[in-house]
Amino acid sequence: MAEGVPAAGRRGVEAAALAAGFSTALRRAGLPGSPDRAGWLAQALRLVPPTDRGRLYWTARVVLVWARDQLPVFDAVFSAVFDGMEDPAGNRGDANLPAPIGAGERTRAAAPDHRPAATAGGVPARQPPVLSSGGGTGDESPGTGRDAILAMASAEERLRGTSFADLTAEEAARMRELVRRIVLSTPARQSRSTRRWAHSSARLDIRRTIRAARRSGAEAATLVYSRRRVRPRRLVFLCDISGSMEPYTAVFLSLLQGAAAGALAEAFVFSTRLTRLTRQLAVRNPGVALALAGAAAPDWAGGTRLAESLRHFVDRYGRRGLARGAVVVVLSDGWAQDAPELVAAQMARLRRLAFRIVWVNPRKAAPGYQPLAGGMAAALPYCDAFVSGHSYAALAEAAAAIRAEAGFHPPM
Repeated sequence: MAEGVPAAGRRGVEAAALAAGFSTALRRAGLPGSPDRAGWLAQALRLVPPTDRGRLYWTARVVLVWARDQLPVFDAVFSAVFDGMEDPAGNRGDANLPAPIGAGERTRAAAPDHRPAATAGGVPARQPPVLSSGGGTGDESPGTGRDAILAMASAEERLRGTSFADLTAEEAARMRELVRRIVLSTPARQSRSTRRWAHSSARLDIRRTIRAARRSGAEAATLVYSRRRVRPRRLVFLCDISGSMEPYTAVFLSLLQGAAAGALAEAFVFSTRLTRLTRQLAVRNPGVALALAGAAAPDWAGGTRLAESLRHFVDRYGRRGLARGAVVVVLSDGWAQDAPELVAAQMARLRRLAFRIVWVNPRKAAPGYQPLAGGMAAALPYCDAFVSGHSYAALAEAAAAIRAEAGFHPPM
């Protein structure tokens, strides 16, 4: 193995153990992140083996750092873990210490100049700033440069792929605004009411034809055709607000708020009991709507009575029409206090009423995830779609599952 390889790499430590240990050290140092990122780092280390210190640094940095202000903490923890420093905080500001990797300038062959030519006024066309590895703006002399390996995307574009659990308070507020604008559509259904149709390819409407003949006082002069009206199916949300779902609840409620503004959408939340929030979330002001929702659900961040909440919904609302022919979306990680057989029994009842059941579980995004939780394993056979919905980009898959035309297909 070449010189400069981290001690952990020389000993042949597994990628999963290395990723878990390093991610834990970052969280202890104050760098925000979720356990999912440790799995992403382990997968990245398998694809890019850390044969030397530089490769390990850049692989970990690309996966675990998403803002420039996090670089000092990341560099300090990286040096502490892989350079043998005892305490990063105790050595902060020591000018005698070697600069952390990526902070120094490196000479390299000049790259071809692909910048656009100067404009007619002699002013070169504006170039987007390049973030260098050391935090500069990329204004070095032509003979030298900094390795800009980590490309920073725009704030909104980066948020699209970030897990809701990894968002800061400011980012979560922006995300809630983005999610609130999502327009969810459901498959169409034929209603019992009909409307007149001029084309003869429609069904002959005998009643309208006879009524037209009676008004004229003679035999029917013209035939009247009609078709059934087409309306969108009802959309019903059942959102888990228990403690295990707390990192995702606020964003999911914004999704419910956008859906509740429609005439054929219903929103429910559950933890230890079921609460209907359609009226509260239909308020135009987002802050007022969330405040009303929080006041209406006293069991916020409690345990999860999944089977009992499903039973309550089917008995009080589902059989009275809210779930009949509707698309039911359950947002939950499936961690329930109820016995799995009770969850399966209530899901079977819901299955007989709903047109489609879409289950959104943010834990599904974790590498190697298996639906082993008792409630999730019991509910999955009755679901038409099983998606993660852990990020803004992942919600596109959930939206596609909601508007799918197909009905129930038993899992293989």
